[in-house]
Amino acid sequence: GWPYAYGRQVPDGLTPFDPPGTTKEAFAATTEPSVLELPAHSSPIQLRFYDGTAFPAEYRGDAFVTLHGSWNRNPPNGYRVARLRFSAAGEPEGYEDFLTGFVYDGGKVFGRPAGLAVLPDGSLLVGDDFNGVVYLVAYAPS
Repeated sequence: GWPYAYGRQVPDGLTPFDPPGTTKEAFAATTEPSVLELPAHSSPIQLRFYDGTAFPAEYRGDAFVTLHGSWNRNPPNGYRVARLRFSAAGEPEGYEDFLTGFVYDGGKVFGRPAGLAVLPDGSLLVGDDFNGVVYLVAYAPS
């Protein structure tokens, strides 16, 4: 749909012209609506489906996404790794925070998740381009 529509068939109010032969509203109604939406300005940078075995079985087939973070929002948004949950049929069901703590004291930035990798043992690597480091994320049963 872009530049005429986005998300769940929302006509884009900022595009100053209509698509050829129709209106933005009519065009938007013919588009495929989004199946999962992340918060505006969260800046998803990388997504990896999880096929490892280090985390509990319910993580397999889900995806992790780095939300690099906003630079122009108050309060800041993003700055985390989210888990995107999928059904057994492969349909997106929602998302939840997986790795947080990159913003503290009401808006000070500690890091910006940028890259993801799943290691052969099933643990995750998360690249942080703010600090120039890579974090190892491993599952520890309680």
